[in-house]
Amino acid sequence: MIKKTKIKITIFLLSTALVILFINIAIYNKPHINVAKSTPDISLVSQKLLNDFENDENLANSKYLEQIIQVTGKISELSKTKENLVVTLNNDNSLGSVMCHLSVEESKKAKGLKIGENITLKGVCTGYLMDVILIKCVIIN
Repeated sequence: MIKKTKIKITIFLLSTALVILFINIAIYNKPHINVAKSTPDISLVSQKLLNDFENDENLANSKYLEQIIQVTGKISELSKTKENLVVTLNNDNSLGSVMCHLSVEESKKAKGLKIGENITLKGVCTGYLMDVILIKCVIIN
């Protein structure tokens, strides 16, 4: 009786471990999005994107999260993290901003960017924490 219970528990644990292993392998091997070659799901100005998140974050998350977004706005700040450039788009009407984290390749191309100029970028929206965050961004113009 005890032997049968031990066998059942062992089979259950091995089955569970195999399922977890399969899920991890599937997630790890998920293909990466090539933002540069992808068509944007949504195109808008940075202030509209920011206003949507400020007005109703849950609705904006359902609309923009994990979507490829093409955003146009005025550069308010250029900063660097390790090897990536972060372009911040801001409007005078809001406390927040849209932070666009450029890919390594795009950071190398972005030498001529200046604060105050208008720019169009395309990236994947990852959410809102006082600022809207776009990652894997590429410069459109």
